[in-house]
Amino acid sequence: MAPLPPKKTVKHDFSPFIIAYDDGTIDRLVGTTVVPPSPSDPITGVASKDVVIDSSSGVWVRLYLPKLSDSDEPKLPLVVYYHGGAFVAESAASPTCHNHLTSLSSAARALIVSVNYRLAPEHPVPAAYHDSLAALKWVASHVEGSGPDEWLNLRADFDRVHVAGDSAGGNIAHYMGLRVRTEVGLRVRGLALVHPSFWGSEAIGREGERPEVKHMVEKLWEISSPDLAVDDPLLNPFGVGAPGLRGLRCERVLVCVAEMCWFRDRDLLYYEGLKKSGWEGTVEVFETKGEGHNFHLFEPQKEKAKALLMRLVEFFNAR
Repeated sequence: MAPLPPKKTVKHDFSPFIIAYDDGTIDRLVGTTVVPPSPSDPITGVASKDVVIDSSSGVWVRLYLPKLSDSDEPKLPLVVYYHGGAFVAESAASPTCHNHLTSLSSAARALIVSVNYRLAPEHPVPAAYHDSLAALKWVASHVEGSGPDEWLNLRADFDRVHVAGDSAGGNIAHYMGLRVRTEVGLRVRGLALVHPSFWGSEAIGREGERPEVKHMVEKLWEISSPDLAVDDPLLNPFGVGAPGLRGLRCERVLVCVAEMCWFRDRDLLYYEGLKKSGWEGTVEVFETKGEGHNFHLFEPQKEKAKALLMRLVEFFNAR
């Protein structure tokens, strides 16, 4: 009889996200279910497909193209989207992400590029940011209509580019907004940050009322980025050494917050800070009362979720 494998000891329990063991292995508790792309969604008619953009890292994107009619313009708004999951969970193929972006593509009549960046702890932060920037550069390679993907060559309006994301993806979207003009050469019209994950060591607002949430957020950051402190500029846009918000290279920003979300106070601080930063664009906030973090992904049938979706549609289609 073969000997039994040694029993693993739990090193960190980050339920409901992941459990980390002393041998370096992990169990993901959420975000492992995936759905395939579809040539035509049965409800909306949106087509989706997966494209590997970097064979060495395995980074890929899922593209969404709405079912076109005679009333559609030949060129569509382009949205580059980053999913959430605390940098350790979920993917561009997660049902919640896929269903949300299918609905968004249909309602906004937009071409969407959803980025599947590598996850921590196997690939510690800042790997997710590197992958996200690489995806933007891949998108930018289509500006002249001669890139590797025909959907982008033929249908993307590069005068109407937006960068968006939820939770950790909203955090990533913010930093892409700081780097996109100088490092990518892509003109971005707007950023849409949905419940973005920003944090800091000193509690603000209602954060002190929920010590268990503070512990969870900070431990998740520790396992996703063991070499970076909680006040690192990647997590705290007001931390020491953080690039000034006035450096955002876009014209408009929409910050979506939820009343019961644990990031609400940080997100409102970001909104107020951007207004006072000297940045010359327009920033708006959209708050959903009585709802928690990323509620719209888990209960898209709610009227409040539909209202959030339509606010994004309005933002992406503004002239």
